[in-house]
Amino acid sequence: MVISDAGKEKSPVDSPGLLVDSTTVPLSADQIDWLKSTIRDIPDFPRTGIVFKDLTTLLRDGVAFGFVVSVMAKRCARMNPDYIAGIEARGFILGPAIADRLGVGFVPIRKPGKLPHTTEKVDYQLEYGTDSLEVHVDAVEPGRKVVVVDDLLATGGTARAAYELITRLGAEVVSLGFMVELAFLSGRSKQPDGVDVFSLVVYD
Repeated sequence: MVISDAGKEKSPVDSPGLLVDSTTVPLSADQIDWLKSTIRDIPDFPRTGIVFKDLTTLLRDGVAFGFVVSVMAKRCARMNPDYIAGIEARGFILGPAIADRLGVGFVPIRKPGKLPHTTEKVDYQLEYGTDSLEVHVDAVEPGRKVVVVDDLLATGGTARAAYELITRLGAEVVSLGFMVELAFLSGRSKQPDGVDVFSLVVYD
């Protein structure tokens, strides 16, 4: 960290406005450490023994959030997507911002019963029980390229379900992108072979 004239800590990034041109994935060790410093640990949540990674503290930091959006947008641009799809709920924060940077459309992937038009649905397994995701049947056209984004890759079931949803519509998922990855939960290994997967910050 460096100290500004106002005596406040600044990020290791000199100019957020230059991020799309100057920063690539993987990030430098200093950039990763800086982002980790904006993420709050909540012990024993949602149950005893779990340390929850609270990303709301990163999102409220304007420089850090702008950095994340810029870097993810640059990484997504490599795949030349037609759409960015975001998984409910925090994928709705990242997805539209990235789509705006790239000048493409945004597709919401939602929990059941939230979308008004005819939907495609995928059920997926949780540690205890099942859950589901839905997308409008006309959300993307067959043959289009889609990048799916979310805040966190943990056990990987939600990301895999989102992949299945988009491919059922006849589109191609060209990448899965995340702010944070909990590598010790092996979520990356649950994604289809050959699909590009990236994350900015990894906890081993």
